[in-house]
Amino acid sequence: MWLYLAALVGLYYLLRWYRERQVVSNLRDKYVFITGCDSGFGNQLARQLDLRGLRVLAACLTEKGAEQLRDRTSDRLETVILDVTKTDSIAAATQWVKERVGDRGLWGLVNNAGVVHSPAYSEWLNMEVYVNVLKVNLLGVIEVTLSMLPLVRKAQGRIVNVSSILGRIAFFGGVYCSSKYGVEAFSDVLRRELQHFGVKISMVEPGFFSTGMTNVQESLEKLKQTWEEVPTHIKESYGQKLFDAYYNQIKQGLLGASTNLNLVTDCMEHALTSVHPRTRYSSGWDAQFFFIPLSYLPTSLADYILTRSWPKPAQAV
Repeated sequence: MWLYLAALVGLYYLLRWYRERQVVSNLRDKYVFITGCDSGFGNQLARQLDLRGLRVLAACLTEKGAEQLRDRTSDRLETVILDVTKTDSIAAATQWVKERVGDRGLWGLVNNAGVVHSPAYSEWLNMEVYVNVLKVNLLGVIEVTLSMLPLVRKAQGRIVNVSSILGRIAFFGGVYCSSKYGVEAFSDVLRRELQHFGVKISMVEPGFFSTGMTNVQESLEKLKQTWEEVPTHIKESYGQKLFDAYYNQIKQGLLGASTNLNLVTDCMEHALTSVHPRTRYSSGWDAQFFFIPLSYLPTSLADYILTRSWPKPAQAV
């Protein structure tokens, strides 16, 4: 019995491996638009696809970021300035892309732009922070996608949305997790709605990686600043002792983040170039072998595993 089961599992993975090795033809004629290319995953992916010969249209938030990217790539790669929180900027970028792709349409759209304000407790953050993070990480993804969708549909292309492992199992950074759960839901609905148009939707769910968003010094300074701005009555509930312990936990987590961004960008590349892309890509050893299995456990057990080492608040009951 077990031998037959093992054989079936082995056959499944063999067939999946064979299917996923099939590559889309004429990649050098295909355009891919990527947001958030100043640094991190977007920057790495833009350079990676450029080396492979695709026509990369890279959106950066700053002219400095765009210039630095152009200096490291071929003349094929083109850049545009884009703020995903502004409708006018998105409309201008869409027109810019339309002028370049023409009747071929846009083969790939990669929604990579994102922000992390502070890995603080939910109650420590004000509503302005919630709104700003959601504007970039969720509403920006939605508006860019809807604006570019006619071009992607024309090419029967791909949409790759960068979510997070925190979009599968949430345990800290409430606003960031909320935005990524929204990306997951939007992607799932869009995939089902567009299946008859030949458009394929993939989500990339990175674990913890070292990028500009997770810069250790900047993240810890934001966490300190957030704590300093917390109202006194809330501080008293949690206590300075909890904050100090939590601060050290976050520091250790950031220092342990992976520096191998290719684990993520290779997934993005596969989603854009494979004949049979996956619906979800979990990137990083922590995502694949800890957080994803953890997400399938009973909620009470997952809660215990995730929070057993957390410090207790000063006014815990």
